[in-house]
Amino acid sequence: MRRSVLSLLAATTALTLAFAAPTRAAEDAVVIPAPTMDAAPASGIQTAVIAGGCFWGVQGVFQHTAGVVNAVSGYAGGSKATADYQTVSSGRTGHAESVEIKFDPKKISYGKILQIYFSVAHDPTQLNRQGPDSGTQYRSAIFTTSDEQKKVAEAYIAQLDGAKVFSKPIVTKVGALEAFYPAEGYHQDYLTLHPNQPYIAYNDIPKVENLKKLFAANYIEKPTLVSASKATN
Repeated sequence: MRRSVLSLLAATTALTLAFAAPTRAAEDAVVIPAPTMDAAPASGIQTAVIAGGCFWGVQGVFQHTAGVVNAVSGYAGGSKATADYQTVSSGRTGHAESVEIKFDPKKISYGKILQIYFSVAHDPTQLNRQGPDSGTQYRSAIFTTSDEQKKVAEAYIAQLDGAKVFSKPIVTKVGALEAFYPAEGYHQDYLTLHPNQPYIAYNDIPKVENLKKLFAANYIEKPTLVSASKATN
């Protein structure tokens, strides 16, 4: 869906949408409370894996989040054999477009990452779709890397549903991460590299703007890019 939409827009209305379209996200941000349960303070870099629609925007949000040392677009939920963009786009692989977030728990907690995820990175009430994209590969999902993460995520969903902060129930699925497979290189740092592309300008740049507005204390102007991480390794 995204690819066909992009081709059409690029061919007919790219300049118009990039510079004249309303500056708002397809999915509006929602002000939500912080989780009442959070992961215990830990030492060392931790990993969170989340899915919420096209990975370009989710990656872009967390690349502008303080305490995140790396955010990589990729695939989770399926096998290694089907972890490529063309195959995942069929919606029949079990994979979801996901983002692996490496973070410093001394600077940002797992609960704060989930708060940003539910508030500005995507709409957790949409089933198997997000904005203009539809299919199971665009589902809302949290792939946990520990029992503690699972408890925090499930408790937070129950908290938000109980408080009715969204107009509809949250459909986000929580399950253990089996494996994460990085996406192709051209998908990495996509928001930063293509800020004027119609899809990015309309759907994803506003998410970063909402991060800056709603989570000012957690926002960094200079993104933490995958390309920069590779250059230093």
